[in-house]
Amino acid sequence: MTVLNGFQPIGARAKIGVIVPPSNTVNESEFNRFVPPGVSFHFTRAPHHADPAADDFEVMLGDVKRAMGDLSACRVDHATYACTAGSMACPSDRLLGTMTHEGKVGSNSTAQAIVAALGALEVTTISMASPYTDETNAHEAHYLKNHGIDVLATAGLGLNTSLEKIQQISRVAPPDVYKHAKSVDRPDAEAILICCTDFNTFDAVEPLEQALGKPVISSNSATLWHTLRNAGIDDRIQNLGTLLRDH
Repeated sequence: MTVLNGFQPIGARAKIGVIVPPSNTVNESEFNRFVPPGVSFHFTRAPHHADPAADDFEVMLGDVKRAMGDLSACRVDHATYACTAGSMACPSDRLLGTMTHEGKVGSNSTAQAIVAALGALEVTTISMASPYTDETNAHEAHYLKNHGIDVLATAGLGLNTSLEKIQQISRVAPPDVYKHAKSVDRPDAEAILICCTDFNTFDAVEPLEQALGKPVISSNSATLWHTLRNAGIDDRIQNLGTLLRDH
């Protein structure tokens, strides 16, 4: 008879809940590729809202409450809202306040994670690539500007205009993400940011850093880093860029 001495339950160090839009398929796979030992991710979905501010975020936050109810049933230790556009739209105190109140756990978001990641890298000027329209890129650049980060250039793919196009975001191959992000680099940009949690970025981050000689973060790498650190997990992760290796 085999005695399984030393084995621990899944998520013995931390169970982390993640809220994503219904169409998102990438960050669930990307997070689980690099999950540290003893940590587990548990995903649920909340509807994406084209204009969440139209009703002062009431419907969006109602959906967040329901999602946190699902995560509470999993007894997660921390929760993150992993949607770039949504978390940049809703005031952070309301979004995270709702999550923490409903789930009785600490929480963070992709918007918060990006700002924290750039701060950890001591970066204030960036170039930004995304699968979004110019309008969405401008909105996110404005958000970052309000947090002390100058976006020198943006490039999008115009894929967030309908559900059919949104579903194409996750099908953009990593080599194409690499080329897209590399094209937006500027000599005076201290780092590259690749936005959207449904974009295949993890295979592109390290090659981009090697090619450009500067830090590269994505919505997913920043969210993974910030969420782990907030959940008390300090493991350094290799092959995913400067942020997760050194901070």
